[in-house]
Amino acid sequence: MTTSPDLRFLLRHPAHFVALGFGSGLARKAPGTFGTLVGLPLFAILMALPEPVHLPVIALLFLVGIPLCTRAGTALGVSDHGSIVWDEIVAMLLVLEFTPRNWLWWLAAFALFRLFDIWKPTPIRQCDARLKGGFGVMFDDLLAAIYAIAALKALQWLMLHW
Repeated sequence: MTTSPDLRFLLRHPAHFVALGFGSGLARKAPGTFGTLVGLPLFAILMALPEPVHLPVIALLFLVGIPLCTRAGTALGVSDHGSIVWDEIVAMLLVLEFTPRNWLWWLAAFALFRLFDIWKPTPIRQCDARLKGGFGVMFDDLLAAIYAIAALKALQWLMLHW
């Protein structure tokens, strides 16, 4: 049975609160986009930590996301319910880690990540279809982040060489 998330669902369990992006996943339209936006201020907080701990923290948030998203998906009755946005948040943190510290680049990073997360080019679409549970929820966004990082690096190279 599928449950429609609301404020009561969000506050019922800490895993729901985090998996639904602190409430951003409750957006009626484009919850993934709103979840991705949450990654921006969280990355600003992450930048206060020493650079060598950024990737381990992001990896930890990815791993913690697996059981969080599993629990929320089970409670909602849909493994990868649209309101579950922790995957977008963590993936955006990863993309920003490889993005120049400039608002135009952050805007490009945001747009590219959303593009690849929505478009789901190969092998993202296949992984999204085959991998279920919290790992599947987190993994397809990890792949979208890798595509976005590659596209950002290509853009940086083009800007330096043209």
